[in-house]
Amino acid sequence: MKTKQTLLLFLCFIGFAYAQQKPNVIIIYADDLGYGDVSAYGAKEIQTPNIDKLVAEGLMFTNGHCASATCTPSRYAMLTGNYAFRKKGTGVLNGNAGLIVPTDKTTLPKVFKKAGYQTAVVGKWHLGVGDGGELDWNTAISPGPNEVGFDYSFIFPATADRVPTVYVRNHDIIGLEKEDPIVVNYRKKVGEEPTGKENPELLKMDYTPGLAHDGTIVNGISRMGWMEGGTRARWTDEELAHDFFSEAENFIIQNKEKPFFLFFSLSDIHVPRMPDTRFKGASKLGYRGDAILQLDDTTGRILRLLEYLDIKDDTMVIFSSDNGPILDDGYVDGAITEINNHKPAGIYRSGKYSIFEGGTRVPTIISWPNKIKQGKVSDAMVNQVDFLASFASYFGQNLTTDEAVDSFDIWEAMIGKSDMGRVEMIEHARTLAYIKGDWKYIQPKKGAKRLSWAFDVDGGQETGISEEVQLYNLKDDPSELKNVASKYPDVVKELAKALETALNEGRTRI
Repeated sequence: MKTKQTLLLFLCFIGFAYAQQKPNVIIIYADDLGYGDVSAYGAKEIQTPNIDKLVAEGLMFTNGHCASATCTPSRYAMLTGNYAFRKKGTGVLNGNAGLIVPTDKTTLPKVFKKAGYQTAVVGKWHLGVGDGGELDWNTAISPGPNEVGFDYSFIFPATADRVPTVYVRNHDIIGLEKEDPIVVNYRKKVGEEPTGKENPELLKMDYTPGLAHDGTIVNGISRMGWMEGGTRARWTDEELAHDFFSEAENFIIQNKEKPFFLFFSLSDIHVPRMPDTRFKGASKLGYRGDAILQLDDTTGRILRLLEYLDIKDDTMVIFSSDNGPILDDGYVDGAITEINNHKPAGIYRSGKYSIFEGGTRVPTIISWPNKIKQGKVSDAMVNQVDFLASFASYFGQNLTTDEAVDSFDIWEAMIGKSDMGRVEMIEHARTLAYIKGDWKYIQPKKGAKRLSWAFDVDGGQETGISEEVQLYNLKDDPSELKNVASKYPDVVKELAKALETALNEGRTRI
């Protein structure tokens, strides 16, 4: 009898230990948030107490990266484990683009599903829906997030500045009425609804010419593309953050007794920035700063919910951004005129769209009270493209040679058990860069050095593109101000060859 009791206790212990190895996982994914937009990362002109609390309770990375300097390719890389530049059609998508994430390969949500998790995506999607043909928005919309591994999805299809401005729950638009069908077009105007170009007097926010934000007006803001119908199904910008939180809250509550994975993909702080009225003017940095405060508030609401449900200790929260910062990305909202010495990228150069570090070096924070030592700062080089391989390895899952070809297992760095993450890494913007240790090589390319339609305080956003070879030592020169290619030709040769090999072989994962 005693032997049986001992065996039962042992089995119970093993079962408990195994359960403890399956933390809930929430990725809080900000949009266009820069390295210097968070007070824990050095921001002085704005305070983000809830994100700072996550830093205090977890692990803060100073060398954390998204996979690309723009949103669609970053999201694609994170969910597939493949750099987006390897696949045609993975640039910034229109609102009626087809799904670009493969349905027949391992994806990040499928890794969690295979491990027994309930999975959900809430928020901005921007990875396409449908099969790529003419999309009928008035029928079930498929394939989409559900077909790539998410049990539940509540999204808007693209970005807040693109039509259609509707919510899609799983396969259906919420609030759609048969007598008011939706038509979307990105080639020509449809319907008779006012547009920003034809009816600027109706706008409550001016658009910046040159980025096609002169299409159909929704909620007093002109969007990219044209839309008619779905009048009562359209969301309101000021309510986006609350609606997304409400859906995330419901999913967490419904699954608090079993392991869950939530990709919480926020619209803040992407344009058009039109935060809830209670945040307007609160930052003194224009609507961009106000949207940062709203983002911080949403983060705090998630953390408090986990505490209230008593699941915080065994929930891993990963906070990061899809790319670096941009001030004026198509709308006039005070981001430049009310900058007040704020430095969105911190000490790093440029931001969104750029191959300089400001393009992909973003706030990266991981908290898991049961496993990760609180208040630690790590300089390990980590990349969102590695999430897939890291979680697959943690759950004991094997990947085929043609899956997640650029994703490395950096689990030990992610939980603070190792100070070593990646040794080498490719950065992707309008050109490519190869990093090895402290060295960064930027591939020469023809193209604009500044963007005429995306602005920072000095004018057009720097792209980092040059026909000259560029080499920087990120330890000595983190702001990438001194090109030392002529002094270290052997390093240039080594990194250029490494990049060429990675491109020609079509993989970087060993």
